[in-house]
Amino acid sequence: MRFSRKIAPEFKPKQNFITKKRLREDEIDFDKLRSYRLDRVRKELEKNNLEACFLFDPVNVRYALDTVNMSVYNMHNLTRYCFVPVNGPVILYEYFNCEKLSEHLHLIDELRPAITWDYFSNGDQSEEQLKKWINEVKDLSKSYFKSKKIAIDVLNGPAVSALNKEQIQVVDAKLILEQARVIKSSEEIKCMRSAIDVAEMGIVKMREQLKPGMTENELWSILHQTNIENYGEWIECRLLASGERTNPWMQECGNKVIQDGELVAFDTDMVGPNDQCHSRNLS
Repeated sequence: MRFSRKIAPEFKPKQNFITKKRLREDEIDFDKLRSYRLDRVRKELEKNNLEACFLFDPVNVRYALDTVNMSVYNMHNLTRYCFVPVNGPVILYEYFNCEKLSEHLHLIDELRPAITWDYFSNGDQSEEQLKKWINEVKDLSKSYFKSKKIAIDVLNGPAVSALNKEQIQVVDAKLILEQARVIKSSEEIKCMRSAIDVAEMGIVKMREQLKPGMTENELWSILHQTNIENYGEWIECRLLASGERTNPWMQECGNKVIQDGELVAFDTDMVGPNDQCHSRNLS
């Protein structure tokens, strides 16, 4: 099934534009990186006597398949996810009309349109949509998790209840993914260095542009800009404070004007290029 929208023109066979390489891009073997991560997920599934998992958290989808699309939106809407069995095809359930975004990733065996059932996306059709998703899961269970035990990282209440009614047991996939990440490959370390490079570039720019009279928000935006323009993703928190707002810690930045001689402290909490998180507390 493929969704068709008139506002989405067909892709041109030839695209004439120039791209800029990411930091350290030529040092990283992305095929090796992707294969290693998917293998780590499968090994952790086997280790925990599980046959498959569904991943909804964009951070986990990125780790398993290195595919991204509207990550922040999909953190609070169940509109993009993937199915990873120990033995069988890896399936990406993509947001409608976005199949092109992941066609270059060879570890994805099949692209299907996401079946969504949350109220935000479907309104009074949510219940019917949920039935469609349950049927999809049941169909997959016949071939790829006959134990009817499936690991899922994020799921809403109605879906859990509906799966339980079908005698499908849901276990938390968070443990699987966190343990998979514990052992870093040489390619992942290169990605981490790239994210650190970007964070440090942002920090240098913040120091250079810091001046009395600017607001905390204005200073904080410099790190955001540096991250985004260097292929970074987002920043998890807003931990930047100045003067008396530095104590107690954990106060988010706001429109306070930074005064001459005041201490400025911040946490980077940055998800940088290649989905690497860099957290560093500075003052």
